[in-house]
Amino acid sequence: MEIHIDAMLPQEMAEKAEATGVRKAGLSFLSLFALAVLAGAFIGLGAMFATTTAAASSTLPYGVARLLIGLVFCLGLILVVVGGAELFTGNNLIVMAWASHKISTWALLRNWVIVYIGNFVGSLGTAGLVFLAKQYTAGGGSVGEAALNIAVGKVNLGFVQALALGILCNTLVCLAIWLTFSARSVADKILAIIFPITAFVAAGFEHSIANMYFIPYALLIKTFDPAFVAAKKIDLINLTWGSFFLKNLLPVTLGNILGGAVLVAAMYWFIYLRKE
Repeated sequence: MEIHIDAMLPQEMAEKAEATGVRKAGLSFLSLFALAVLAGAFIGLGAMFATTTAAASSTLPYGVARLLIGLVFCLGLILVVVGGAELFTGNNLIVMAWASHKISTWALLRNWVIVYIGNFVGSLGTAGLVFLAKQYTAGGGSVGEAALNIAVGKVNLGFVQALALGILCNTLVCLAIWLTFSARSVADKILAIIFPITAFVAAGFEHSIANMYFIPYALLIKTFDPAFVAAKKIDLINLTWGSFFLKNLLPVTLGNILGGAVLVAAMYWFIYLRKE
């Protein structure tokens, strides 16, 4: 049997992405939902790691701190890709199979809706578990303070700004997934993930599934530990569930779809898979 060790070429990557999209669209509801819950939990763990690292950011130069936060956040997508899970933002690449008429519009939307809801369940569950563990009190409460500041910054974004940040974010996320299609080993996949994901986090771009952890986690702290919040003296007036859904999650999700489905999936489909 012939063994290949060279990375796949872009044409082969496109064909693999198309086949992967067909497989993902054909998963049963229970398998798809369970894998989506896992992905939400995995991204939540990456966000937890990033929040803990952000607690030290005040003592480091801005760029160095953002670099470290981005590096540790990579944990989330590494778990998704290597461990196997269904992530909404990465599944925007299923558009390649849809554009080739290998799956229907219904199958595409079915996958996105189930995975999005499953990701929300997994992220929210992880946020609740980390809150119950009182991990936010670590470092003299610096982890919780970082969590609150991260969430406040996210809900105070303007709609257009959040949309643009979402587009930029999922362009990089889907490029990371795209690069993993060239991989022949686990190490290849991890290396392909690190730089695009570190870049989007370091630059402050917005990821809808990560925000399903970041903002609810801060809301749990605000709601159930008012004494902790009072001691930190952070203005949380705009940190509400309504702001989370309307001012952040809605525009960021739309931006993620535009970045992943249009700027990456549709572009590579046009280049490598469209019929002449």
